Amino acid sequence: MKYLENLFNLNNKIIVVTGGSGVIGSELAKGFLKADSKVILLDKNEERLITKVNELKKINKNTFGYTCDVLDESSISSVNDLIIKKFKRIDVLVNAAGGQIPGTTLKPQQPVFELGIENFNKVTELNLVGTVLPTFVIGKTMAKQKHGSIINISSMAAIRSITRVVGYSAAKAAIDNFTKWMAVELALKFGDGLRVNAIAPGFFITNQNKNILVTKNGKLTPRSKLILKQTPFKRFGKPEELVGVSLFLASDASQFITGTVIPVDGGFSVFSGV
Repeated sequence: MKYLENLFNLNNKIIVVTGGSGVIGSELAKGFLKADSKVILLDKNEERLITKVNELKKINKNTFGYTCDVLDESSISSVNDLIIKKFKRIDVLVNAAGGQIPGTTLKPQQPVFELGIENFNKVTELNLVGTVLPTFVIGKTMAKQKHGSIINISSMAAIRSITRVVGYSAAKAAIDNFTKWMAVELALKFGDGLRVNAIAPGFFITNQNKNILVTKNGKLTPRSKLILKQTPFKRFGKPEELVGVSLFLASDASQFITGTVIPVDGGFSVFSGV
């Protein structure tokens, strides 16, 4: 039993979560805090960050926060230096910043040609570049340490053609490729102490997609009904259901796993509809 306890031991691990004030980022942070890790939330919105840090401190006082723009390399570098100065190392990076942006989801009958390259660029930059830049900056710190686990957030949109979200889908598909590429790059050049994996959530109701999945009076939209029809579990996921796989990928229990994309989707990705 002691061997198993050591494998899953996250006590005093230094965990950095980008998009830490968001629905998914804060839920994963909560899971790490309950596992006695030290969690550092990064978010661009200072007011929202302070509120979330204070909320999570009630679970575990080892909750910290830094304002950071994941699309600004100098911002990430400054925060990385502050974290290393205070905590001496970074054990895990969770790239949870991302999501949809208003104007980048097509209306039900709107032609894809009307999306516009500007909106396409906005959503791909947030999701892809917002993962690549923190990985490059904090990954460099991990490479010096010779250890570290990076956990990216993919999506079902990366592996299935989901209507109306072409920019988001392209970005998440790129994250899958980037995850595999970085896993190989880091292992070959810096050793087996560095790992890069991704989680591909199925459909979870968040602040960004709530308006297209639930009506104002709380009923399911036609899009929601189509999603659930294709989901064997016949329900949406709960943010806390992403915690278990995150703890696994952050711990030594997954020390021989890298370059994977793990679906957490209630069977959506494997169901043919028949």
